[in-house]
Amino acid sequence: MLLSPELTALLYLVAAVCFILALKGLGSPKTARRGNLIGAFGAVLAMVVVFLSTELDNVALILGVIAVGTIIAVPASRMVKMTQMPQLVALFNGVGGGAAALVALLELQHSTTIGAFIAVAFTLLIGSISFSGSVITFLKLQELMPTRPIVFPGQALVIVLLLVVGLASAVIIVLDDAVLVGLGLAGAKTVAAIVALLVGLVLGVLLVLPVGGADVPIVISLLNAGTGLAVAASGLVLSNTLLLVAGTLVGASGSILTREMAKAMGRSVTGTLFGAFRGGSTAGSTAVSDRPVRSSSAEDVAILLGYAQRIIVVPGYGLAVAQAQHTMAELATTLEAKGIEVVFGIHPVAGRMPGHLNVLLAEANVPYEVLAEMDEVNPQFKNADVALVVGANDVVNPAAKTSPGSPIYGMPILDVAAARQVVFLKRSMRPGFAGIENDLLYEPQTTLLFGDAKDSLTKVLTAVKNL
Repeated sequence: MLLSPELTALLYLVAAVCFILALKGLGSPKTARRGNLIGAFGAVLAMVVVFLSTELDNVALILGVIAVGTIIAVPASRMVKMTQMPQLVALFNGVGGGAAALVALLELQHSTTIGAFIAVAFTLLIGSISFSGSVITFLKLQELMPTRPIVFPGQALVIVLLLVVGLASAVIIVLDDAVLVGLGLAGAKTVAAIVALLVGLVLGVLLVLPVGGADVPIVISLLNAGTGLAVAASGLVLSNTLLLVAGTLVGASGSILTREMAKAMGRSVTGTLFGAFRGGSTAGSTAVSDRPVRSSSAEDVAILLGYAQRIIVVPGYGLAVAQAQHTMAELATTLEAKGIEVVFGIHPVAGRMPGHLNVLLAEANVPYEVLAEMDEVNPQFKNADVALVVGANDVVNPAAKTSPGSPIYGMPILDVAAARQVVFLKRSMRPGFAGIENDLLYEPQTTLLFGDAKDSLTKVLTAVKNL
């Protein structure tokens, strides 16, 4: 016996509330785990309700596909490294968009109203763009393809032509059958839908190829928003309120996150997507400065840290790349055992995506209580004896405040320059993503320790233990 429409609607409402609470929980590292579990419960509840409220065909096949997905997903989630979490998010996002596009393609034959055809056309284009674009972001983050912007002659023109073809296909999908017959295009809806799907797949690739590796997190968030909108549209196609609610939540949150990430990096979304076409490169400069700096040894840095009273650690992308979070956590614990206060200052876009470094440090058992967001930690730098910068650069560059002509001018930064002493752990003197020098490196209170972050921290940790 199937569930009544009233009970089905009530259970869908419970699932929707779970999704809202999940988003709320994911807003803080302290509640993220609980939020994730609430969201997972909501998804399972929604799936169970579908089975109990709908007369399904091919139930055995559906259960078999669910089993295969589970067999793939569980080992993958356990084996993936925390440093590879953004890649996994990109793949999840792509799968969602691809699934929405396939549903729209299958539902084309069952659609009868103009609104349904508009939703089908929208879902086909946006879902397929999200799928192929997310695959490219995965390949870039995984370094299976070059992370630099890839542009070829005429690429912008090809994108424009594909957009025209995609829109023309969408118009054909939406037009009434009688109109199509009058135009000699009887039966063209199916062909147009397939063309829209293929155009979307190619567009997704061409739109992401020109994006440099450091901008990929913004694109992941943008594609995530697109996937949410595609899912919401598929909810209209299937007359499923829960899909509409869930897709709208993802689309709205992804759009807000994209805007905030771009703002935090001092960039525009259009500049991120199309900056390479203007002759620039979103990869930044690789030129090495020959200005003199003060460098030091691991032993000297250990002495500086060992005799401090308050230390603020500023982790960055270099920490994640070197997978040095466990060594950093052990160093912090060792310093705290000596009576030294250690706080971690986290910039909103440090790492490859928001929350990336929070997750890395949490995995290394760094307490949530010592992770401070930018607005919270900035007033504390003036009272810090040492600011230890590990693999960060642009997010601490004073040029964001002092150089109106700088590419990062106006970007919120961590006020590391206010600390009494600054220790930079860097591989080399190459500039950060923005391609500009960091004047903080040349200040008299700044000391540089060159080398791989993990190796350098290991040496510093050993020296601190021997103090």
